Amino acid sequence: MVNLIQMIGIKYLIGAVLMAASFISCEESGNKTATANENEAENEVVVERTLRVMSYNIHHANPPSIEDKIDIEAIVKVIKAENPDLVALQEVDFNTERSGEGNQAELIAEALDMEYYFAKAIDYDNGEYGNAILSKFPIKNSEILALPNHPEDNTENRVVALGLIEINANQNILFGSTHLDYKTDSKSRILQVKKLIEMASEWNEPLILGGDFNDGPNSETIQLLDSELKRTCKTCPPTIPVENPKRAIDFIYYKHPQAKFQVKSHKVIPEEYASDHRPVFAEIDIVK
Repeated sequence: MVNLIQMIGIKYLIGAVLMAASFISCEESGNKTATANENEAENEVVVERTLRVMSYNIHHANPPSIEDKIDIEAIVKVIKAENPDLVALQEVDFNTERSGEGNQAELIAEALDMEYYFAKAIDYDNGEYGNAILSKFPIKNSEILALPNHPEDNTENRVVALGLIEINANQNILFGSTHLDYKTDSKSRILQVKKLIEMASEWNEPLILGGDFNDGPNSETIQLLDSELKRTCKTCPPTIPVENPKRAIDFIYYKHPQAKFQVKSHKVIPEEYASDHRPVFAEIDIVK
């Protein structure tokens, strides 16, 4: 018969075994938790900077509801409300008679305390007409890049206003503004997109491109561009007409050789007075 001492010994032995098993289980659980935490730390995205980007077809600062009126202040107010770092402008006048012979890109940039670069697409009304870029960062270099037209279209010249932007001492990006052909049955838009893709493939720097592409997300034009560059919106809110908009034709595209651009947000600003397009705004994170 088992005596009391033996019973106590057996109880202690069982207790010791259970305690040891508990320690092993806790240790394994602790190791799993530590490993999970380490994996989470490794996968955690570190944001170096967020770029606030806008693309805006300003209709030469002419509110569509008031013929012949030029309202630079209205354009400035719309842009200032979003506090962007980079702005791509389309339909910008330079010293045209209709706009009072002013440099619209310069006037807008000065009001926002930003640098600017204007790229002429065509001569117009005794002045020039084209695209512009604005930047809170230094524009180290800039150039006009011509886009092709199809001879059957008999249409306006189209260009890209491109700048090399110094984000900081160790980082530059390319920022551009463009405006593709407007004709409904245009053959030029495809040629222009192919040229954009060709140029983008040759550039080593990260790229952000804003513009009025005059075509919607389901078009051949945009789907071709989507195959090489990324859009800040997948389901893009409409941008025209300004009242009860039905079509999205204004977009922001980007490319980064090391995939260090990530879209934080995208929106269309519900502005109906200043231009015949609603502006597009996106936040793009630069990650480490």
